[in-house]
Amino acid sequence: KTVRLDRSGITCAVSCLTFATTPSFSSFIHVDGPPVVPTLTTSYAHGTSSTPLLHDTVGGMLQKSTERHPDKEAVVFVQDGVRKTFAQFQQEVDQAAAGLLALGLKKGDRLGMWGPNIYEWILFQFATAKAGIIMVSVNPAYQLQEVEFALRKVGCKAVVCPTQFKTQQYCDMLRKICPEIDSSIPGDIQSTRLPELRTVIVTDSRQPGMFHFDDVMQAAGSQHMQQLQDLQKKIVFDDPINIQFTSGTTGVPKGATLSHHNIVNNAYFVGKRVGYHWKPHTRVCVPVPLYHCFGSVGAGIVMAVHGTTIVFPSAGYDGKANIAAVESERCTFIYGTPTMYVDMVNQPDLKKYDLSSLEGGIMAGSPCPPELVRKVIAYGTTENSPVTFMCSPLDNMERKSETIGYVSDHLEAKIVDPTTEQVLPLGMSGEIMIRGYCVMLEYWNEKEKTDECITKARWYKTGDIGSMDGYSYCKVNGRSKDMIIRGGENIYPAEIEQFLHTHPKVKEAQVVGVKDARMGEEVCACIKLVEGQECTTEEIRDFCKGQVAHFKIPRYVLFVDSFPLTITGKVTFFCLVQESQLLALPWSCRLAYY
Repeated sequence: KTVRLDRSGITCAVSCLTFATTPSFSSFIHVDGPPVVPTLTTSYAHGTSSTPLLHDTVGGMLQKSTERHPDKEAVVFVQDGVRKTFAQFQQEVDQAAAGLLALGLKKGDRLGMWGPNIYEWILFQFATAKAGIIMVSVNPAYQLQEVEFALRKVGCKAVVCPTQFKTQQYCDMLRKICPEIDSSIPGDIQSTRLPELRTVIVTDSRQPGMFHFDDVMQAAGSQHMQQLQDLQKKIVFDDPINIQFTSGTTGVPKGATLSHHNIVNNAYFVGKRVGYHWKPHTRVCVPVPLYHCFGSVGAGIVMAVHGTTIVFPSAGYDGKANIAAVESERCTFIYGTPTMYVDMVNQPDLKKYDLSSLEGGIMAGSPCPPELVRKVIAYGTTENSPVTFMCSPLDNMERKSETIGYVSDHLEAKIVDPTTEQVLPLGMSGEIMIRGYCVMLEYWNEKEKTDECITKARWYKTGDIGSMDGYSYCKVNGRSKDMIIRGGENIYPAEIEQFLHTHPKVKEAQVVGVKDARMGEEVCACIKLVEGQECTTEEIRDFCKGQVAHFKIPRYVLFVDSFPLTITGKVTFFCLVQESQLLALPWSCRLAYY
């Protein structure tokens, strides 16, 4: 029987009910809320939604949020004492955008943002978007060779940075790469090693051959403001807007190129899943770095799309400052990597802080041990803008702690055999692949690398190994490249790590493979103990016996005081493998190595 309904919202609701109860739609899963019917029959899911994709630019979304609540706080930088309402922020974004045009930058030019979490970072994020300039997120920890490679790779015409931060001497490093700067007129740098670089903007001091931040803010006249307004008609949501370098822990960085459409929609659906769209007073504590997608999209773009307030406790990561900011700013949400959460919950004076305003948080960036999980898990990659799976606050603890959630709105996901790329049955482990609005445009000027990870049908190969259930909830077992092959047995480190986290003396655990002449690889567990505890290799191995398969029991156990980390809080596995490899060497070789 056919029923005609005039209200489109009711029509959608009826259609969705049909999808959820009709077997013929076995590849669809409706994701307006946590799926309640296991409709999938293979490890392929299409996340259908009654909410359409947004078709606006970053600048357009900020303008709409400003019109809705001009006097609401948009950004707070606690350490620097900076507070801006949406109206104030919008005005300064327009001023900075017009200033960049006045300095000679044009739509499509690349501007490198190199520095920690400071106000100027997020200001130029939105100013470049408004001016059609592609912002390049440069790792603030980059050293000479790394930053030269990044700036040359994408052809940056301008760089914005502070004079220094901690041990990082940004201006001095730029002078070493481009000694011509000191004798140049600001805006007319002619560099041999960075031939496209013309402009350096320093946020906090005046330097020879470089502009000061104030120069940019005062550069624009009425003609440049008019130029900026005219430009809005030419900027479309499919334009590239951000280049994020995917560093991982090995290999040469590649510039994942993201569009307005990529990041606006990802920010919208991430916020929608955790309820930002119906929580008007959301205040998010953001200790994660802005140069990473977690910070720039999960915080910056979410602020523009959902009208949330984002609070940055400090320029660099500081666990105590994070807790203090939650209390003083009455934050309702907090972001972090697993390592950051471990650090925060182990602050010695944690109990003296009033954290009653917190409603939840998002944990992402690296595999999350179940014992750390309390609220919301998100999964994704820089190349996917970044989030593709996410739990709901309504999910039970088992799903929050053991899965990465269900597929996001308007995305397709599948688990395939890494060799044949055939879709696998439910529950079987294989490579996770993603298709949809979130997939990056390309690796900047690297067609071969782009083609290696994006198929002709636009499926992105994540390189992660996982499995999917009938509701589209996914478990990640590790990276395909991290997989340990011991005597022909495939071992996923994450599985062993999760088990080791159940040991009462273990605070953190990372598992890596070390070379072995006989087995090919052996399992090594790198363990950080709970403070005050002592443990032995035999104790760890005995704990595993009878609980995990014999070939998964660590042959080696390395007790560490800390893990080598990237700036985003991820474990640097290359360094960890190097250190672990020593355990497999004779003592004489170890001494020679040291």
